[in-house]
Order: sequence, then structure tokens, then C-alpha cells
Amino acid sequence: MNDAGYRKDTNSGRNPKLDTSCPVPDDAKHPDGQHVDHWVLPAEERAKGFIRPVRLSYVHETCGGVTSMPKNIAETYAREPAYYGSTFCCGCRGYFPVGAHGQFVWAGTKEKVGT
Repeated sequence: MNDAGYRKDTNSGRNPKLDTSCPVPDDAKHPDGQHVDHWVLPAEERAKGFIRPVRLSYVHETCGGVTSMPKNIAETYAREPAYYGSTFCCGCRGYFPVGAHGQFVWAGTKEKVGT
């Protein structure tokens, strides 16, 4: 994660169970393997505007699965595209890299998630 010095909030709005230096605020997982909570940029940082469109779904190029995300996470990607180093695939039930050499593109585009 590239937090660029930003304060981190949780997607759920709950207090984190882990330190902000950890990759997730809570190490608990759903039965499908996805973490129960994720870091997001604070609302006031997201409110400053976006450098990319807010997109809610992406495609895993490896399996073709489409995954949708909560608005707070989508807005974090739109404000700071390199904020996350990986994302979850609902098809493969695992986390895989994002970025220029990552495995995901935004749904309906060829644009790599995290760029």
C-alpha cells in the first residue's frame, strides 16, 4: 500500500483491530477468504476530488471473474490509484497484485487497476 502519509480509515467505520502499519485493519476473513475490513482514505481526503474515474467493478485477467467493491474503496482507488498493492478476486477467492504489472483491469476497459 502507498499511503503517501495519509491518515487511514477503515471501510467499515469501525475501530481497527490492528496497527495502521498492517496491510488490513482486521486480520479476520469471510468464508470466501476476503478480509472483513480494508483501509481506505479518509472521507475528507476523498472529498478533494479524483484523478481517475470512480469504478466499482474490475475483471481478473487470469480467470475472467468480475468483482465489485464498496464505494469507499472505489473512491480511494480514484483518488490515489497506487494506494493498494493487491485486490481480491471473487472467482479465485484470493488476493492478487494490482498496478502496471498486476492481474486486474477495470470492467469495460483495458486500464489496469492501480495505475
